[in-house]
Amino acid sequence: MTMRNLGRVAVTAFILAGCWFGTPIAGAQSACADLGGTVDTNQTCHVNSDTSGYKIEFSFPVDYPDQQPVADYLTRERDQLASYVAKFPVGPDFPYELIVHGTTYRSGGPTSGTQSLVFTEMNETGVHPVTDYQAFNYDLARHAPITFDTLFKPGTKPLAVLNPIVQREVDKHGGPGPLSLNDLGVDAYRNFAITDDAVIFFFNQDGLLPHEDGPLEVSVPRGELAPWLA
Repeated sequence: MTMRNLGRVAVTAFILAGCWFGTPIAGAQSACADLGGTVDTNQTCHVNSDTSGYKIEFSFPVDYPDQQPVADYLTRERDQLASYVAKFPVGPDFPYELIVHGTTYRSGGPTSGTQSLVFTEMNETGVHPVTDYQAFNYDLARHAPITFDTLFKPGTKPLAVLNPIVQREVDKHGGPGPLSLNDLGVDAYRNFAITDDAVIFFFNQDGLLPHEDGPLEVSVPRGELAPWLA
């Protein structure tokens, strides 16, 4: 596991192993309850831990309708860290800082549209701070998750449309980075959010752009994607 991955998963070891503040909320199906978080009046879950080795700030809205993938994602991160730390313990001389913030995006009506939850993970593992994304999307009418594969009509080739649009933004923002759209293929577009006006794609730092140019967000108007959207 790289130091970058270690920083990404550090949050969950302390959240899920019990190093949190506050009292778990009610609700067995709540990711916040599973994480031992507390919910404020704005219905945002907060998990905080500040130790000699770690500083963690974790927050996300609790109304995302499909809680299990959120909990599963964080559990998976926890398990990766637990396995690594068992072999290579870290001490107070090498503290980690990780701030994880979830943002909601919506399209359509409250029961017939879509809801997206995008996690922005900002971690510093002692070398360079790195920002990554993890997105979840849900069809409120069908009560089903939305993936890149189901976002578009079967048999279409969305990369032929998306790649030129995103490449223009990469060129504007300091590209190329370590990876290209050809390197990543469909995996480049796994993290996205849906709004009434656009589909927003999120690209991790140290990907399409050089590290110093940071992560990248590209908003593609829905009108440009309309013939291909499912």
